[in-house]
Amino acid sequence: MNAIDYFFSESKNSEQLFILNENEQITHKALYEKVEKLAAFLNSEFGSGKNMLIYSGNSYFFVLAYLSIIKSGNVCVPVNPAAKNKLTEYILKETQAVLCFTQKKFIKNLEHFKLNLITEDDVEKAIHMQYVTEYILTGFDKEQTAEIIFTSGSTSFPKGVMLSHKNLIANTKSIIEYLRLTKNDRILIVLPFYYCYGLSLLHTHLKVGGAIAFNNTFMFIGTVINNLKKYRCTGFSGVPSHFQILLRKSDSFKKTKFPDLKYVTQAGGKLHSVFIEEFMEHFPDIKFWVMYGQTEATARLAYLPPEKLPEKSGSLGKAIPGVTLELLKEDGSHALLGETGEIVASGDNIMKGYYRDDEMTNQTIRNGKLYTGDLAVQDEEGFFYITARKKEIIKVGGERVSPKEIEEVIVNFKDVIDCTIESIDDEILGERIKATVVINKLENEQFLKEEILAHCKKYLSPIKIPQELVFEQQVKVNDAGKKVK
Repeated sequence: MNAIDYFFSESKNSEQLFILNENEQITHKALYEKVEKLAAFLNSEFGSGKNMLIYSGNSYFFVLAYLSIIKSGNVCVPVNPAAKNKLTEYILKETQAVLCFTQKKFIKNLEHFKLNLITEDDVEKAIHMQYVTEYILTGFDKEQTAEIIFTSGSTSFPKGVMLSHKNLIANTKSIIEYLRLTKNDRILIVLPFYYCYGLSLLHTHLKVGGAIAFNNTFMFIGTVINNLKKYRCTGFSGVPSHFQILLRKSDSFKKTKFPDLKYVTQAGGKLHSVFIEEFMEHFPDIKFWVMYGQTEATARLAYLPPEKLPEKSGSLGKAIPGVTLELLKEDGSHALLGETGEIVASGDNIMKGYYRDDEMTNQTIRNGKLYTGDLAVQDEEGFFYITARKKEIIKVGGERVSPKEIEEVIVNFKDVIDCTIESIDDEILGERIKATVVINKLENEQFLKEEILAHCKKYLSPIKIPQELVFEQQVKVNDAGKKVK
């Protein structure tokens, strides 16, 4: 089945609004009809199996283009419209895209590229052309690539993750099942759609017949508060920085009542327990879902039910429905209770591979299983606890140190918004530890530094205490809101 047919299978005749934002409102039925027409145009003019870019912010335009490209049997490649020219050029060169959907406000960014552009006006014209909508796709192959998501890379160009129609359908089914979403759910989306977490919100709420609202100005916390109330949102999803900023940058969020908000979800990295506890203290009636995943898994691999949070603080939970998680040691054997191993996942949500990179694909997927690169331990009930990323382990004087353990201690210090631990070359120790601490108000730097180091000495062994400590006043994040190290 084509993934878009699956997403619309229960809502294509619904008159309920899908997009709630003013000037962009559209019902499920009207959206379905436009997708059918635009997909017919794309299939008739370009055939199928071609790579097509979307260069747009979260909007009705993005949603329509995205669904139509995949429905037409072509491959959607969402691109961050704020990306530097070199990154855009790299993606263009890699994908050899035949077409690029772009909002008119971004045309200037693309002028020096040789691209066939389609803007908002062109889309409306194409929809009104008389193309036959019964054009495809008998015997459709669900293994066909639906989209290529380029993962964010800090030191090199990103990898293109190929996700099939089967992948999108499987992960959507799983998420809906454990979150128990219904047509009455309305979510405020602050995550960009070129990021798999953002797209998963689009997929799930479309499938259940629910509704979405966009907020593209998250740094203005007041707009987030207003949107949650105005659109009577039942759900909100974010990465760690979103919750850290909402809880520590302003008191207004914590003092506001959200009568319609039933739950929040958090993924995209570990949110330190102190922030989860702070959220639960201020919003005891709102369920907090901790989730874990990777783009290579279409979005989601594991979740921790809210009722388990106090008991299993710090855990990423257990596998989502339809996914199997194992903990394997370097020799391939299963890690025993309390032993550290790499999280290895299998299921219908595991990517096809990296675009035009067989070597990296074969390193990451072995025997049909995804090797995540995350090191973890399991408790006696099977709950996973990440200890570190393989690549993040620091060796100080020969001792292996996990940055996450040190970060957890420092963010528990008063007024700390965030902490990043990294290694610096050291002639004697091999590596030494540097802590970058984000704090709201910095008055006496030396005094604060001494206080934080004294705090560290209470909870950490001497080898784990940072040898260097610097302060910043803002969390460094990428355009998806994920922290940049």
